[in-house]
Amino acid sequence: MIWRVALWSGVLVLVAALAWAAIAAGGNPDPLTSEGSKAVLDIGILVFREGLECILVLAAITASKAISGQPYKKPIAAGAFVGFIATLITWRIAVGIVDSLMENVPALHVQAATGLLAVIVLVIVMNWFFHKLYWTGWIAMHTKKKRELLRSSADPDASRLGLLLGLAFLGFTSFYREGFEVVLFLQNYRMKLGGTPVLYGVLLGSAFSAVVAVLTFVANKHLPYRKMLVITGVLLGVVLLVMVGEQAQEMQLASWIPTTDIPSLANVIPEWMGLWFAVFPTVETLLAQAIALVLVLGSYLFVRVRVARASRLASAANAA
Repeated sequence: MIWRVALWSGVLVLVAALAWAAIAAGGNPDPLTSEGSKAVLDIGILVFREGLECILVLAAITASKAISGQPYKKPIAAGAFVGFIATLITWRIAVGIVDSLMENVPALHVQAATGLLAVIVLVIVMNWFFHKLYWTGWIAMHTKKKRELLRSSADPDASRLGLLLGLAFLGFTSFYREGFEVVLFLQNYRMKLGGTPVLYGVLLGSAFSAVVAVLTFVANKHLPYRKMLVITGVLLGVVLLVMVGEQAQEMQLASWIPTTDIPSLANVIPEWMGLWFAVFPTVETLLAQAIALVLVLGSYLFVRVRVARASRLASAANAA
């Protein structure tokens, strides 16, 4: 079957990407001697998470019979392709801006500033309350716009060119929003590790996304998107804690915040915890990670409580 061929092709691509990363690491898979291996995995998760959201939006747009029964998928695909090109251009612009800043500003300060911005955006994305509203509204907005465009196409006075351009714009915004976030996230990794680990991570995340995209749009395979979002959301939460710990340490190195060592934890926390999870025996790094964890879990629990309360009120109203 087509979907099986697509799935195994994706698996082979992932194996090839991991093998490439291992060869680039000098054949040494020891995570304690290869920080790049962890970074590749983190970047892959970030790219896959954003790619999955893009696929969900495009799937929602193209799900109706009005789209599938008429040649309207091509402008949406063309718009997504333009979004991909725009993402590459944005990457070059971002690299140029960051590199120019590093010529006049100490590298540690640039790295701390870009990392702080990336962490703030990631905290917003991981905030379950905000993201639920944001994600639902994002899909609803695109779906509503698609319906308006299709209704206007039924009007004999409506411009067909305007309809096609509108659908292309939907495809563009669906892709470019995610691409812009990825560009922002990856600048800090690029400054710390160089372009090679970033390239490997992007290839890894893109390969995962390509498998899902093929199964969704080519093989017409219904995938458990909600479960996949939850899984990648949990993984992204781990990445968030790592990024927050690394960011706090970078701000300490740049003398933006003080460094208060905890001697009692220095012998308890092994070195690999600092390498893989950015857990360091200092008050500032641990406090920053604790705050990020409380924000994410607290907002998630807040949403769950509100949903449960609304459900109880609706049940009581129906019973009355």
